[in-house]
Amino acid sequence: METPLADRPPANAADIPSLDRLLNAPAIAPLLARYGRTQVIATLRAHLDELRQAALAGTLQQARLTEEVIATALAATLADASRLRLRPVFNLTGTVLHTNLGRALLPDEAVRAVVQAMTAPVNLELDLSSGKRGDRDSLVAELLGELTGAEAATVVNNNAAAVLLMLKTLADRREVVVSRGELIEIGGSFRLPDIMRQAGAKLVEVGTTNRTHLADYTQAIGGRTALLMKVHTSNYVITGFTQSVSIAELAALGRTHGLTVAVDLGSGSLLDLTGWHLPKEPTVRETIAAGADLVSFSADKLLGGPQAGLLVGRADLIAKLRKNPLKRALRVDKLTLAALEAVLMLYRAPEFLAERLTTLRLLTRAPGAMQAQAVRLCPIVQQAVGDAYEVTGVTLSSQIGSGALPVGRLPSYGLAVRPVKGKRASLDRLDATWRALPRPVIGRIAEKTLWLDLRCLEEPDEAAFAAQWRERPP
Repeated sequence: METPLADRPPANAADIPSLDRLLNAPAIAPLLARYGRTQVIATLRAHLDELRQAALAGTLQQARLTEEVIATALAATLADASRLRLRPVFNLTGTVLHTNLGRALLPDEAVRAVVQAMTAPVNLELDLSSGKRGDRDSLVAELLGELTGAEAATVVNNNAAAVLLMLKTLADRREVVVSRGELIEIGGSFRLPDIMRQAGAKLVEVGTTNRTHLADYTQAIGGRTALLMKVHTSNYVITGFTQSVSIAELAALGRTHGLTVAVDLGSGSLLDLTGWHLPKEPTVRETIAAGADLVSFSADKLLGGPQAGLLVGRADLIAKLRKNPLKRALRVDKLTLAALEAVLMLYRAPEFLAERLTTLRLLTRAPGAMQAQAVRLCPIVQQAVGDAYEVTGVTLSSQIGSGALPVGRLPSYGLAVRPVKGKRASLDRLDATWRALPRPVIGRIAEKTLWLDLRCLEEPDEAAFAAQWRERPP
């Protein structure tokens, strides 16, 4: 009777099958067809090296040397190496515009526009009416003017770039007056004073952290002053004994002294969100109407579009920005413009926006719909995590996120996963396991609980979410 492989003594290096033999093995043929000869050979060589090291150490089992076992190991390694690093996840953090998870999700109209721009030649810089070279900004400038009331517009790759271009063009080696209470820091310790320094502008702080008056700006104006700048503190709020200068007041002061008034609006809402029972946020149109000469804002936050920085305002100032060589370094590509145009088009029919714009649809989801989801998903998740954890439906509070409406909270619903007392259970280990799923599940740990906020799990994704749990054994 033949000795089972598991009972045989450790194998020697000479027992390891050759590369050529394995490449001709039937078990390897499907891998060659899928991944190609180059990848398979490189991976196979690395695997054979591991087997030789195990043989030299006296730990190589005969069972590891069959063609089928080697093919299985090879398939797992190739599959892992071929997996895209940028992967879809389930955002159950409770933050709708999550910077680490890509911020705004694009609506179907934008996705179709991007696919079209990727798969066919487009008139990116071609004026179809004249047949001559065109300006890529013209694809969205008219729409931005229509939606904001501005004379002109230009587009760069994010709002920080928009501010940098504005400062470099209009305030290089000159002074910019800003309230001390508006010297913001955004994600990654990226601060407004740092952008000014890179732009060659000199920051002149006025007022105090909590109170700034018009007289503070007036006293700071001098022969080197280039800009009066106001920054919307969209990622924090100062409350209590406070005072700030309105855009209208600052604009009047700018006109008196012949100075440009620029506003960094940050998250940049195009419509009054209170119409959907969301917290009030200043709109770009209101800011232009109040007298701002230039307004910069993001496209991938409250606007709900792709990552981009938008600048709107006076035509003569926008023309100067476009002529700056830095503009070319900061310009966006055809895919961003395709998505942006499609999203801006949706704003022409605001009555349909809560249905068609993904960001607004997520922000306005009914808590009852999320509660019904929690009822359906609770037993599925409970079965997946086993009896070491308790899963319950809970009332939660979502946030908009990414520097937008920092104190605005949204009533939400989700699941709470807690270790059962006396059981060996680790929330950190469970969280890591969920992040390793085929489509990672991203929740948040706080108060000895792993919270799964269902606000961003729309019904089309619920089936895939549930199926993934069902396929995962307890």
